[in-house]
Amino acid sequence: MLINILAAASNAAPAASFGIGPAIKQGGAITIFILVVLALMSVGSFYILIVKWLEQNRIFRQYRNARTNFWRANTLAEGATKLDKNSAWRQLVDDALAAEAQHTKMTDSLEAHDWLHGSLARSEASINAKLASGLPFLATVGATAPFVGLLGTVIGIYRAMIGIAVAGSGSIDKVAGPVGEALIMTAFGLLVAVPSVFAYNYLQNRNKRIAEWLAAFATDILANLTSRGAVKPAIMTKTSTQQAARTTAPASAPKV
Repeated sequence: MLINILAAASNAAPAASFGIGPAIKQGGAITIFILVVLALMSVGSFYILIVKWLEQNRIFRQYRNARTNFWRANTLAEGATKLDKNSAWRQLVDDALAAEAQHTKMTDSLEAHDWLHGSLARSEASINAKLASGLPFLATVGATAPFVGLLGTVIGIYRAMIGIAVAGSGSIDKVAGPVGEALIMTAFGLLVAVPSVFAYNYLQNRNKRIAEWLAAFATDILANLTSRGAVKPAIMTKTSTQQAARTTAPASAPKV
């Protein structure tokens, strides 16, 4: 008799199932669409993070080569052959040499200097623009993903309220479950937005460092061109002085 009563009670009030799966199923096509949008945002953000990180690491490696091997060459044209093709540093040198080849058409030396400076500035701007590509997507995802998740939450709460109204029961056990499931969408939005914001700030900081290196490298190239190869970076001058001092230094007296 007791078993029959328990069985009848379980059939009359089936246990409600809660979780991500039931929440998505109850949300319908709109919830699934919002989840797909958030997934695309997340995949796109991680893709940009990985691609730009690898690109920046390659530029860092090429910068170390440019600061050592490049300036050991006698001329800029000779040094350019030591740089990787299609690199940012090779582009600066090639653009500088191309502008220098045309500066003889300028009648005033100051005008020629401005021409070289402007050409290098345009080259820097194009490199920085390429490095910044993809970062607006990260910024957009970081700013909009929470609101996309909030949209799913609003729709989920709306459906939950409709279901509660149809059932005719407003008790806490009837309200807490559906509303809690709807808040899952807000959590998804935050999970997508937070990594995107971190990735944007991280990549932007590294791009600023590269931009400083590009500006310094362009200044050194300009000084080298206008001085006919006499002026080189201070780091190379210091290295040459140290090497000359070691070469001309007398040998230490042998110990007795």
